Amino acid sequence: MNILIIEDEKPAYEALLSELQAIEDNIKVVAAFGCVKDTVQWLNENPNPDLIFMDVQLSDGPSFNIFKSTSVTCPVIFTTAYDKYLTQAFEYNSIDYILKPIDQEKLKGAMKKYKGLQQHFLGNYSSLFSYLNGQDKKKTRIIVKRGVEFQAIRTEDIVYFFTEHKLVFLVDKDNRKYMAEANNLAELEEELDNNEFYRANRKYIVNANFIKRFKPLERSKISVEMTLPLDEEIVVSQENSGAFKKWISEL
Repeated sequence: MNILIIEDEKPAYEALLSELQAIEDNIKVVAAFGCVKDTVQWLNENPNPDLIFMDVQLSDGPSFNIFKSTSVTCPVIFTTAYDKYLTQAFEYNSIDYILKPIDQEKLKGAMKKYKGLQQHFLGNYSSLFSYLNGQDKKKTRIIVKRGVEFQAIRTEDIVYFFTEHKLVFLVDKDNRKYMAEANNLAELEEELDNNEFYRANRKYIVNANFIKRFKPLERSKISVEMTLPLDEEIVVSQENSGAFKKWISEL
């Protein structure tokens, strides 16, 4: 397995290499760089490796700049000391995001995920590239924060999203509330499958699969009832009621 390591700190590079060699027998590091410039030059002159391990903060800027300067067609596992780049990392070929110091069990999990993807897309590299780059692909999982940790919630298990104090939250089918890694509902709406989710109003995005019923209100507004109880009524405005009926009738 040919691996490219992009890491600007020698101790971190050595620690990663040691952990990799401890869990994988066929690892071959084809190159290692600590800056964007050298990485871009190497990728322009050589075939992509099987897998890239990439730190976010490099000596000459964020590693995300690599993707803006050259074509990366292989999976990437990000390794960084900062959790704030988690959402952004998944826009750039990322299949996993490991926080430093690297835990061997986390690394084993990331490698297992890589091998699973490799097997699934065996011989169909265009599909893999589309998968990694999210082409024509809506979100199937939402990153949420739970204490000091992150986890991914499947969109099919999300009953609704809502805003509160300028933060975005979601509630899953088990009535558990999480803070979502999203800037606002408008941005989130663009990333969700509109065959499944609908922006009911400024505060709520609802999942069609968990709509129990809806009924008309005065002035052609619509009240939407979900399968889970809510503290307040979800109301679709008069201006959007026609679009809502059309959306739900065509599902």
